[in-house]
Amino acid sequence: MAADRIVETSIPSRLDALPWSGFHTRVVLALGITWILDGLEVTLAGALSGALKQSTSLHFSNLDLGIANSAYLAGAVLGALGFGWLTDRIGRKKLFFITLALYLSATAATALSWDVASYALFRFLTGAGIGGEYTAINSTIQELVPARYRGWTDLVINGSFWIGAAMGAVAAIVLLDPATIGPDLGWRLAYLIGAMLGLFVLLMRMWIPESPRWLMIHGRPDEAHAIVDEIERSVVGHGQDPGEGRFPKIRLRMRDHTPIPEVVHTLFSAYRQRALVGLVLMSAQAFFYNAIFFTFALVLTDFYGIRSDHVGWYLLPFAAGNFLGPLLLGRLFDTLGRRTMIMFTYGVSGLLLALSGYLFSIGALSAQGQTIAWMVIFFFASPAASAAYLTVSETFPLEVRALAIAVFYAVGTGIGGVIGPALFGALIDTGSRTSVFAGYLLGSILMIAAAIVAWRYAVAAERKSLEEIARPLAFME
Repeated sequence: MAADRIVETSIPSRLDALPWSGFHTRVVLALGITWILDGLEVTLAGALSGALKQSTSLHFSNLDLGIANSAYLAGAVLGALGFGWLTDRIGRKKLFFITLALYLSATAATALSWDVASYALFRFLTGAGIGGEYTAINSTIQELVPARYRGWTDLVINGSFWIGAAMGAVAAIVLLDPATIGPDLGWRLAYLIGAMLGLFVLLMRMWIPESPRWLMIHGRPDEAHAIVDEIERSVVGHGQDPGEGRFPKIRLRMRDHTPIPEVVHTLFSAYRQRALVGLVLMSAQAFFYNAIFFTFALVLTDFYGIRSDHVGWYLLPFAAGNFLGPLLLGRLFDTLGRRTMIMFTYGVSGLLLALSGYLFSIGALSAQGQTIAWMVIFFFASPAASAAYLTVSETFPLEVRALAIAVFYAVGTGIGGVIGPALFGALIDTGSRTSVFAGYLLGSILMIAAAIVAWRYAVAAERKSLEEIARPLAFME
């Protein structure tokens, strides 16, 4: 039985010793595009709301739209938890095919919705696919990318959400223009385009291998070594010379699965401090992000008088700041270090939000000035938010990595997706700039508190092997 076998392997050190190559670039493109899809989905959902209300076949109300958006979030939470458990149990590769197939089929079905119930159901299934994608993809990328590039890679991939957001904004402007296609057909075409993009990604993933680290622990060492040999040949043209002790080995007890009680003990007892850090970082960035992003259009229309069909143009610079932040600051997470950069990005984001909130409250900003302020704030907040995902995906043992991502993603989505937008929506409805400023201050305080927690308790994981940061549960002395 696999459970009774002990294997000595150098696979982790061999993978970490590789230089960056076309293989790693292809992995990032084929797997990281998930975040572009999510950005596209979230932005389309907001941008298409007016078209769904105007649709001659659906006639959605604000309540109908709220139910559908809640269904998407519920699907994302449940999908992350369910597929996260399966990712650790049956493997990374199987799950990133299953979750993407669910996403693209549900998105295509959304374009064919005939009433509120069908639309909400298909949005729920789409969310489940996206939630599952987060766990399977983050796990795979962490386990295939060399340690010295892991921080920057993870941050840029998470930041690519905003490429999808920009695509969604532009698509909505074009597809909903009465002079071109019109709202009733346009919203259906928008979802079909998302499904077609998902089909293209499915083809890109055909050659992505299973995680050798996962295979090794789950009793399939021959497959694991064959995959690493092939990766080395594609990267350096031959197998790497092991030399004398060049690649440190670890001893593992192979087993088919990790029992649920051991998973729970690991997440909430053995790694309690890391769980606390992950919870604080995820919750703070989720409230901060979702509260502002989901009420972005309301602030522009209610306080600055911007027409709703022009909001997309203001989203583009906002999205640019969100993507440029991880791209330009990401490498510092691998050089200056995790704790320093997490504290810096969370702290600066909080302070800038408080400052811009004050300027907003006294009427010192125009719509353009407000957009520039948000662009600067989220230049720092975007790598901060991405660092939360990085933290929970690299600081727990391999056997529970996907489920850890799922649990903290679910908590963050629940807090940010429910409390944040609802609170800010109520504050904006008061028509009082001072009330909205109070909400901004709350978000600012949460980010600064998270910065302090990170500085005190976060793990200095930069340039370290995943097995050095958190030993596998199967590790043998």
